[in-house]
Amino acid sequence: MSDNPGTVIAIHVSPDHGVLPESVDRVEAVAGAGLRGDRHFDPDGEPGNQLTLIEGEQLEDFTARTGLELTAAESRRQLTTWAVRLNPLVGRRFMVGDVECRGIELCEPCRSLERMTRSGVLAGMVHRAGLNAEILSGGEIEIGARVRPLDD
Repeated sequence: MSDNPGTVIAIHVSPDHGVLPESVDRVEAVAGAGLRGDRHFDPDGEPGNQLTLIEGEQLEDFTARTGLELTAAESRRQLTTWAVRLNPLVGRRFMVGDVECRGIELCEPCRSLERMTRSGVLAGMVHRAGLNAEILSGGEIEIGARVRPLDD
């Protein structure tokens, strides 16, 4: 994996299921709980439900391969990144700005995502739909924040 940091290019939070997430410039990440104001925020929740990320390049590639557009908001992922591979972060610690995270598992597309968007999303985004992560140390995440893996 490259040592060059990637960048957060979009942040989306949604207070309710089924509502298109809102774009924000910054958000508070709370260790062990998630992003404040997002529907998945839960101090007693599972580590893999605290933060979701997707590569902006995968969204562009999906459009190029299928002719269908899937926007960052429609992906239902909270952070959209650029210039960082997310799949290799499964099981690894990484930083988003000053917030320390740990990759839990790939965030695979589901049937509800396809129902909320369009046919073809499920098959077209398998193994490309991002990363579920745990927030290990809290802080503010803003657009432009660097995303970089930590040495294990």
